[in-house]
Amino acid sequence: MTEQRKKIETSVDFIKNEIPKNFKPSIAVITDIGIPLPAGFKVTGKVPVSDTDRSGDFIFGKFSGKDVIIIKGRLHFYDGFSMRDIAHYIYVLKYIGVKKIISIDEVAHLNPRFNCGELALVYDHINLTGDNPLIGENDEKLGIRFPDMSNAYDNDLFDKAYKIFQDKKVKTNDSVYIGSIGPETETEAEARFYRDIGGDVAGYSFIPENIASVHSETKFLGIGLITREIVADKMAESVIPEEEMEKSKTINLKKAIMELNKIYGELLKKL
Repeated sequence: MTEQRKKIETSVDFIKNEIPKNFKPSIAVITDIGIPLPAGFKVTGKVPVSDTDRSGDFIFGKFSGKDVIIIKGRLHFYDGFSMRDIAHYIYVLKYIGVKKIISIDEVAHLNPRFNCGELALVYDHINLTGDNPLIGENDEKLGIRFPDMSNAYDNDLFDKAYKIFQDKKVKTNDSVYIGSIGPETETEAEARFYRDIGGDVAGYSFIPENIASVHSETKFLGIGLITREIVADKMAESVIPEEEMEKSKTINLKKAIMELNKIYGELLKKL
């Protein structure tokens, strides 16, 4: 058994001891700390970060009678965690029984047709991080050596989510996600390059989570909360002090969360 799998099984054993009785989740959500739980979500248990060695809590709960795990707070590559550190909880979720993951990430938009405060429904990505959670020894019990990434953002989940967006009259902003390292913001040349190669939004979180999900045969849906604009030709004209930029991001995040709340519950019910 590889060291990677030993760590995963240790975490799984600990979490299974904390899971409420008869709790059988098939779907999980990964968010950052600041994203609120969906309205109507009833918390039935929690594993603190200090006990799981993660950056946020594993929250167990029920939504419309369905068992759901929400990881509130994720690890980030730019904080010094390795890609395998970040991928760790994807495999833990798989071992617990999760078959579908909804990952929610703040993103910047490159596409001039998009607006801050909206959502992006991701259908593909371009990995510009220069790294990968599958580098190193492969454990066949976790997944095959060379996983097929042609359906990385599961088509079936995407189509179901698309219909929910349409039914709730929420703009989809179908997107190719550019995954970069961060935490610095993009230069104008980088923003232009990202757009030229086909990117619609850019962020720091989906890449390791998605690759590990594909490796473990867990279906993955990516939703971006658009909080910044990095449209290349506008950047030089719209330079603002950092304090004002943070205020603007906070306002845009609140707007995007309002849009998310329109479809959050339906996603948990119907995916």
